[in-house]
Amino acid sequence: MNDNTKQTLSKVPAVTLGFWVIKVLATTLGETGGDTVTMTLKWGYLAGAALFGGTLVALVAAQIFAKRFHSILYWLTIVASTTFGTTLADFADRSLGIGYTGGSLLLLCCLGATMGLWYWSQGTVSVNTVATSKVEAFYWATITFSQTLGTALGDWLADTGGLGYEGGALVFVAGLAAGISLYYWTRVSSVVLFWAAFILTRPLGATVGDFLDKPVDNGGMNLSRPWASAVIAALIVVLLIVLPQRAGRHPGQEEMPSEFGAQPGGIDDSQIAHDLADENASTGQTKAPRDGDSGSGSEPDAG
Repeated sequence: MNDNTKQTLSKVPAVTLGFWVIKVLATTLGETGGDTVTMTLKWGYLAGAALFGGTLVALVAAQIFAKRFHSILYWLTIVASTTFGTTLADFADRSLGIGYTGGSLLLLCCLGATMGLWYWSQGTVSVNTVATSKVEAFYWATITFSQTLGTALGDWLADTGGLGYEGGALVFVAGLAAGISLYYWTRVSSVVLFWAAFILTRPLGATVGDFLDKPVDNGGMNLSRPWASAVIAALIVVLLIVLPQRAGRHPGQEEMPSEFGAQPGGIDDSQIAHDLADENASTGQTKAPRDGDSGSGSEPDAG
């Protein structure tokens, strides 16, 4: 790997179908794992939030100081953010007494402020630009707030909204399906669609996790939280082995892959980029950008 290639590699994984599958499992593990500590082991929400918060800070620091993308480290950090989000949202909703609605609104404001600062500082909130310590800090703050918001939204829709866990999961699946439709059949920015999907997968995982471990009287299956967590963790490990994660690519000389998903048909992204570059050089044409994306055709950009 030459110096130019090292400089263009991001420290987060390429966004593929495998990424989304593991992401949903990681958010479900965050729900069952967080409930295992706070409820089954009876630590309580404050102690659980402190435990997972400290773990998250340590893993984020390791992620930032890492010189390149490490799949295991990245997904451990994601799981830590989901468990911290679960316990923090439960603490705000139940221990502080602000309720699911108040907690969701508060977290939505925090998420909006974080993404606003990120955009103001960098001119984009694209995950393809996560290659410096400053951008990584914005990225992980956004991840943490989105995970916490997802827990509160899932509980709000299932409990306050009266839809139950199955109904809540169907709502978030419908939202994800709408996002996929917008990606394939409209010119909505892929950066906007990525973050919408990232946020929606959190409450989907939260409602699935609640459905697995909550009592039957509350609409759940009353499965053992530790066992459910162990099975989900094992599935994630298997998928990381079967579907190896590769680093995303920072904006550079080559065409960027889609931020919402992989190129169809398993075609290698770098080969597509070279072919497009050769074609553009010979014809003098450039790829028409998606609305909200970079006009250079090199990377989808929120700006």
